[in-house]
Amino acid sequence: MGKGLLFVFLAFLFPGPASGADIINLGNWTQEKIERLQDKAGQISNPGLRSAFLSAAFLETPYLSATLVGNAETAETFVIRLNGVDCFTLLDYVEALRRSRDFDEFKDTLRQVRYRAGQVDFLHRNHFFSEWARANATLVREVTDLVGGPDVRTVEKHLNRKDGGAHYLPGYPVMTRSITYIPSRALVASTLARLKSGDYVGIYSPLPGLDVSHCGIVIKKEGKLFLRHASSKSTVKKVVDQDLAAYLGGKEGLIVYRPRNNNP
Repeated sequence: MGKGLLFVFLAFLFPGPASGADIINLGNWTQEKIERLQDKAGQISNPGLRSAFLSAAFLETPYLSATLVGNAETAETFVIRLNGVDCFTLLDYVEALRRSRDFDEFKDTLRQVRYRAGQVDFLHRNHFFSEWARANATLVREVTDLVGGPDVRTVEKHLNRKDGGAHYLPGYPVMTRSITYIPSRALVASTLARLKSGDYVGIYSPLPGLDVSHCGIVIKKEGKLFLRHASSKSTVKKVVDQDLAAYLGGKEGLIVYRPRNNNP
């Protein structure tokens, strides 16, 4: 994983101001615009297509790292920053919008999506992609094995512990998790065809202590597959759609989670 991608996932260490009032910056959005978007999304019954529809509203949004506030020494503050997103906060906002009907419900749902049990606290924040999905398992299910079939691999990871024992996130515990991913050799056309629009995907990281190096949303349009993501690449620095197969070239593998409704 390149230094830039690693920074994306360590951006959550941003030592912002002390906890207090919520930090809300809607950028060019307004509460009315958000609720109109939610009304339109509410007419889409398929959960994946709803996520795909909502994510389109973020296209061209600037890439902005370190927007969340809190670490082991700085009290956590609840943040909504729609004027700029990174790859992880983009998924936070899309999933919270998917599950809400108005602005107030969006704020409440975002707390549930970003934090375990909705508790705004550094130790309850879902810092890792697999933890994010695990905490939202009632409405986001893992389909890596469904997509990858017999080619998937499962490895044990000690999330947050670097090779040598140091922590990526000081003050945050190490969590032992089994991570299933589709290895790069199996990311062929027939496998990728099992992906659905709106799937949340993570680029598997082989580094000790990390599950993924980047994440985004699968988009199907005009018979092609794209990755919709907040790119930190210096020549991009915004939310874009990139050809998925081309993006996966040289990557280690793929983890896939799929949004779902309340029913199984």
